[in-house]
Amino acid sequence: MTDKKSFVVVANIESKILLMRGQKVMLDADLAELYGVETGALNRAVKRNGERFPEDFMFQLTSAEYEDLRCQIGTSNSSAGRGGRRYLPYVFTEHGALMLGNVLKSEQAVEMSLMVVRAFVRMRELVAGNKELAQKLNHLERKVGAHDKAISEIIKAIRQLMAPEEPKKKRPIGFAPWQEK
Repeated sequence: MTDKKSFVVVANIESKILLMRGQKVMLDADLAELYGVETGALNRAVKRNGERFPEDFMFQLTSAEYEDLRCQIGTSNSSAGRGGRRYLPYVFTEHGALMLGNVLKSEQAVEMSLMVVRAFVRMRELVAGNKELAQKLNHLERKVGAHDKAISEIIKAIRQLMAPEEPKKKRPIGFAPWQEK
């Protein structure tokens, strides 16, 4: 695959990566589409190879999570008897998506699993870059905060120097024996 086409595919995959239970995951239907198989076939392959998919590789969404997800991505509820899902969807982590490529064994599945892993890695790099940037901003803010104190003290000292002094009472010239020293 050319680099430009690879980048477009990775960017498309990144848009399908979701955050569920604190993990970046992809829906079974999205992975099935990428791997060129039906969702049911993908899930059957997973069940046949259950030992390869522990909970940190994949998990099934709860009905509440699925409802929240449907609201976020705007899918309709196909409960009118015209298709739709019978079961709650499964989601796969980066490792689960890679394992799927091995289980499905098609050339497209292997190629796309590599793209999926690249998408996960790219997202991880972006998050790491954002964390590094946030740390630098916090450091700069603390530094500027310390400078702000110093600058305000300097300005205060300059204002005190600029303030006109009250004239001192001058002593009269000459000797006045009645004045006390």
